Parts: sequence; structure tokens; C-alpha cells
Amino acid sequence: MEIIQKFGLETKLFLFQLANFLIIVFILKKFLFAPLRKMLDQRKRKIEQSLLDAENAKTALDNASQEKRKILSEAKLNAEKLASSVKITIEEEKQKATLEAKQQSQTILDEAKHQASLEFDNISKQLGKMSINLSEKVLAKVLSGLFNEEEKQKLMSRALEKIDEEITN
Repeated sequence: MEIIQKFGLETKLFLFQLANFLIIVFILKKFLFAPLRKMLDQRKRKIEQSLLDAENAKTALDNASQEKRKILSEAKLNAEKLASSVKITIEEEKQKATLEAKQQSQTILDEAKHQASLEFDNISKQLGKMSINLSEKVLAKVLSGLFNEEEKQKLMSRALEKIDEEITN
């Protein structure tokens, strides 16, 4: 106790100060530290939740990015398939149109040959008739001085029949 007195410490005062200190600590703990701790815990939970939300958002963004790449690759693949399909269809249509054009040109050519053949036959018949008329006139002139009228008619009809046979064959 001597030491306590040497330093000038009074026991009653010390006990009051200790009681005051404990009361202040209790009051601070109850009214200041507890709400402060509660607030800090809430803040800590909010920060942890924010970090968790940020991590989830990052994961969702990564998933969305992967999904975007997947959709783009599928779209590119579909576009390539469509382009090749269109090319094939165009080529088929082109071949079909070419074939139809060839068939039409062949039909036109055949029709033209047929028309030309008909025209040739018609002209041949007309020429035959003209040559028969011309032959008849030539024979009439040549035979007029040599034969009488009846003989002349017989010869002319025989000659014209032979000419007609030659022309029709």
C-alpha cells in the first residue's frame, strides 16, 4: 500500500473512477459500440453481397458472351448453308432455262424446216405445172407442122403424162 500512497493514489477515488470507467464502458458498449458494430456488420454484409452480385454479373456476362458467340456462329453457318442452297438453286434454274431454250430453239428450227419443206414442195408443184404448160406449148409448136391434129393430141397427152410422172416422182 505504500507504493500506492507514494504515487498519491487514493483508494476511494480510484474505486469511484473505476466504477465511472466501467459505467462509461457499459454505456459506450450498449449505445455506441453495439450500433456501430451492427452498422459495420450490415455494411460488411452489403459489401459481400455486392461482391457476390458482381461475381454473378461477371459470370452472367461471360455466359451471355459465350451465347452471343454461339448464336453468331450458328447464324454464320445458317447463312453459309443458305448461300450454298441459293447457288445450287440458281445453277439448277440456269440449267433448266438453258435446256428449255435449247428445246424451244430446236422446236423453232424443226418448224422452220417443215415450213421450208412445204414451201419447196409447193414451189416444185408450181414449177412442174409451169414446165408442163411450157412443154405443151413447145410440143404444140414443134408438132404442129409434122402431124395432123388427132396425132398431135395423142403425142402431146403421152408426153405430158410422162413429164407429169417424172415431176411427181
